[in-house]
Amino acid sequence: MKKLSDPNVNQPTDILIIRHGQTAWNKLKRLQGHSDIPLNEEGRLQAVTLAEILRHEPLDAIFSSDLQRAYQTAYEIAKSHNLPVHTDKSLRERCYGICEGMLAEEIKKAYPKSYEAWYAADPDHFFPDGERKTESPRQFHYRALEAIRNVASRHCGERVAIITHFGVLETAYRAAQNIPLGTRCKMPVLNTSINRFRWRDGRLELLAWGEASHLEEARKPPVDYYKHF
Repeated sequence: MKKLSDPNVNQPTDILIIRHGQTAWNKLKRLQGHSDIPLNEEGRLQAVTLAEILRHEPLDAIFSSDLQRAYQTAYEIAKSHNLPVHTDKSLRERCYGICEGMLAEEIKKAYPKSYEAWYAADPDHFFPDGERKTESPRQFHYRALEAIRNVASRHCGERVAIITHFGVLETAYRAAQNIPLGTRCKMPVLNTSINRFRWRDGRLELLAWGEASHLEEARKPPVDYYKHF
């Protein structure tokens, strides 16, 4: 944490928030949550390409969710910048409990009430726990936003990268655009897309969304994530 005597303490923090590369479950559209799924071959290629795109962009620090799909993506960027990767469990995706690993249609059949609540963006709904304790969207939102705030406060006046998950990016987008919980939040979030924010005066500002010129998928029509997870 920076001290008040530091001349940069009140300066804004520029943050690149980046979704991890593709996994086998992403490709199949299975809900991942806290399940620790590694990058597939396409995801590893995306991570390497992303690192090349960012090679000449100044970065002061790199943070990542501790789940391997995020860390593997962050590691490629860190190599090109000669920086360590700081992992943070608070940057994980939302936990979906017993529904992790399932397709949307499978959840709809097995847990219709949970499916309806999820699709309606009910901010206080919990999926069944299973092996892990689940989070409501509201709990997840504040957990993810606090994680971003902690990174920003440690790097006032600097530029950092956070490699994380769809849900954390949705949280950042929602906060920056003042979209309230309980409403659908539609925006494309491609694997390894670059999203630029600025933390200033205790809030997030959106500078640029969805930079993905390095991705073949970026040239395809946008997909409604809520239909596929």
